[in-house]
Amino acid sequence: MKACVTGATGFIGGNLVKALLAKKHSVKALILPNDPKIPELKKNKVEVVQGDIRDLESVKKAVKGCDVIFNCAAVVTDWAPQRLFEEVTVGGTKNVCEASVWAKVKRLVDISTNDVFGLREDVVMDESFPLEPWGEPYPDYKIKAEEITWRYHREKKLPVTMVYPCWVYGEGDQTFVPLLADAIVKRELIFWRKDVIVWPTYVHNLVDLLLLIAVDKRAIGNGYLVHDGEFVTLQKFCEGIATTLGVKPVTTHIPYWVAYAAAVVMEFLWKTLNIEKRPLLTTYTVKNLGSRLQFSIDKAKRELGWKPKVSFQEGFARTMDWLKTLDSVSLKTK
Repeated sequence: MKACVTGATGFIGGNLVKALLAKKHSVKALILPNDPKIPELKKNKVEVVQGDIRDLESVKKAVKGCDVIFNCAAVVTDWAPQRLFEEVTVGGTKNVCEASVWAKVKRLVDISTNDVFGLREDVVMDESFPLEPWGEPYPDYKIKAEEITWRYHREKKLPVTMVYPCWVYGEGDQTFVPLLADAIVKRELIFWRKDVIVWPTYVHNLVDLLLLIAVDKRAIGNGYLVHDGEFVTLQKFCEGIATTLGVKPVTTHIPYWVAYAAAVVMEFLWKTLNIEKRPLLTTYTVKNLGSRLQFSIDKAKRELGWKPKVSFQEGFARTMDWLKTLDSVSLKTK
């Protein structure tokens, strides 16, 4: 199999590239020019196409001759200019779809997020639920991108599979665990709901599903939620990080409405003053870390025979071993 990976230097894309190479697949990667990881990719026999997902011709050059496209590129923060979400998450997805049709690929595997199903706490959500905007850039632009992808599937017969990871973590994590660890060390972490739960997705479990989807025809036209098969409270997750770092666990709680009001004020001030750095609180973060959502992965188990190979306990232990190698203050690799 010859695969093209967008977002190949990101957390998910980087792990996917390694897994594809380990299975002796040929890999092409669309990489921004001058990315510092280009030499390492070339050393590992990855065919690097330097370009931008926002440029259709670059994407066509990357997907040409490939059987499967893994679209892992997106704006993964909740604090970025709206233009960036429009150009990368939505416009980039459209370019990937257009190029995939042009190249007549056998499969487009698109990485979405469980966020697209909204914030309902009264039910266990699965892939049959409608896409529901949050009023927040990250999930709402992912919904727009997904709608484009399914339109290409319906109208141009593009063989698409959508994947909905929950909270992805693991060794080399660039956002989830490092951000929590940094907040814990700096005593900036606060809780605004005691019973919040999260559904961790160990990155190697996610990659395992992606590799299966790429070759299983039953996955065409379907979407699959993925996590480790169990939930954990956010407080317990953070306690594990604190223990690993040798610091006191955070126990500070404030009412939800106080956290949300503070986020609204911070966002207003940051935008008014044109501050690029992400504020301590955003409304997306308050909603995301203040919910008890439930997600089922039964569809992937039932239709594809997939199940998580690594338990949450094992995945978390491996991730904490990796976290120990980071500087506890800067959280940068020693």
